[in-house]
Amino acid sequence: MIDVLVVDDDFRVAEINAKYVGRVPGFRVAARAHNAAQALAAVQRGGIDLVLLDHYLPDGTGLELVHRMREQGHGADVIMITAAGDVATIQAAMRLGALHYLVKPFTFAALHTRLESYAALRRTVERVGGGRGVAVQEQVDRIFSALRTTPALASPGLPSGHSEPTTELICRVLHRADHPLSAHEVAAETGLSRSTAQRYLRRLEQSGRLRLSLKYGDTGRPEHRYAWVAP
Repeated sequence: MIDVLVVDDDFRVAEINAKYVGRVPGFRVAARAHNAAQALAAVQRGGIDLVLLDHYLPDGTGLELVHRMREQGHGADVIMITAAGDVATIQAAMRLGALHYLVKPFTFAALHTRLESYAALRRTVERVGGGRGVAVQEQVDRIFSALRTTPALASPGLPSGHSEPTTELICRVLHRADHPLSAHEVAAETGLSRSTAQRYLRRLEQSGRLRLSLKYGDTGRPEHRYAWVAP
């Protein structure tokens, strides 16, 4: 499990973000904090893998908190979740090593995508050597590519009732998969209902982004399975 610290000065927003995290398989909320001091204390106690961090806090900024964390040698990863959309803050977050930057308001699908890419990063690093040893260039490229969220994967010209974040999320799941997935499996990976996953999968298959294959079981009724084929 990936243990997450949710930091937001708004108790209601922190509760929503925590519920979002709880819906993503492999993640759990280890602690919540509503100011920088509480957040730093939680990190100091240990056991935090990832910090979902607001920038505007009553006793400082999120970036100041990240700076203090690094000064003290705490290596917890950071995803910024904030209303601060100015370029200067975004650049500062990048320089301090934030892995993603999500501007409020956002959807569950948008956060889900970032968390999935973070989980993919951890899996990739573990396969390469778990943070030990020396990586060759191919492995370095694999590590950096694991973090990319690519809206270009999503299908342009979405029909009514289809959202870009949900399309992107499904595309990323299929793009990473090493074998065809059923609508049930895609639903489990994304947190969507099976019917919603099926609707998006059918659309993506019709647009040529996915390849449809049939798997026959004991009942004789074929199961539809989808594989990523777009470049």
